[in-house]
This record gives sequence, structure tokens and C-alpha cells, in this order.
Amino acid sequence: MKRFKNTAFTRRSPHPPGRNPVTAAPPTRVCFTLRVRPDRIEEYKERHAAVWPDMLRALAATGWTNYSLFLGEDGLLVGYLETPDFDAAREAMARTDVNARWQESMAPFFEGTGGAHADDAFNVLTEVFNLETQLAAADAAAEGARK
Repeated sequence: MKRFKNTAFTRRSPHPPGRNPVTAAPPTRVCFTLRVRPDRIEEYKERHAAVWPDMLRALAATGWTNYSLFLGEDGLLVGYLETPDFDAAREAMARTDVNARWQESMAPFFEGTGGAHADDAFNVLTEVFNLETQLAAADAAAEGARK
């Protein structure tokens, strides 16, 4: 698994400033994958149907917004979030006690992490298309052509 170290793998959100409650800057969109062990998929779903309230509050307080997880029948887990600074958000979460407990409790659910906690084993994907970004560029080009 590739570890995320370079913010060049993410794109700035086209959403207007102020959408993110943590900062007025447009958030960075981040998408990542992990693999849940097939024999643990149902329990993984159950755990995420009732995430600890302290964990939810820690995620929000450290800049994780619009955070969603999607799980395929084969165990492919796709995560999406928006944050002003992914590295800073991850580092802030790593400093919380609740995250250490959560990661330890969830570690047995993942495969292919090389023994690392899931939050250290993200395979961050490169964004190759965004509708709003391309629409904004097309609208700007059309406006420029009219002048």
C-alpha cells in the first residue's frame, strides 16, 4: 500500500469558500482505498453503524468533513473526505487517544496493511475528473469567447 505523503495527489474543491466550517479556504478532496477482510465485512458494517461519539467528535474537530465510507461485497473500502489540509488532519487525529483506541480495535478487520493501522495504510487515489471544476472551466471559456 502507498502511504500518503504528498498533497499533490489531491485536488482543491471547487466549492465556494466558507463551505468548510473549519476554514474559509476551499477544502481538499481526498479519496482512498483499503481492503476489509471478507470474513469481517458484516461486523465492519455493524461497527460503523455505531461509531463512538468521541471518535465522531474528534474527526470533526480535526478537520475531517463530508467523510464517507463505501464498502463493496468483495471488501473493497473506498473513503472520501474533504479537509483544509489532509496531512494536518491526519496528524491531529493521530494525537487523539480515541483514535489510538479506534485504530487498535479496527486493525483486525483489514488486510494488506503490512501490520500498520488503517489510517497509516491508506492508498490515496488521484482525482482525474471533477464535474464542477470542468463546468467552471467550460463556463469561463464560453464567457471569454463572448467578450
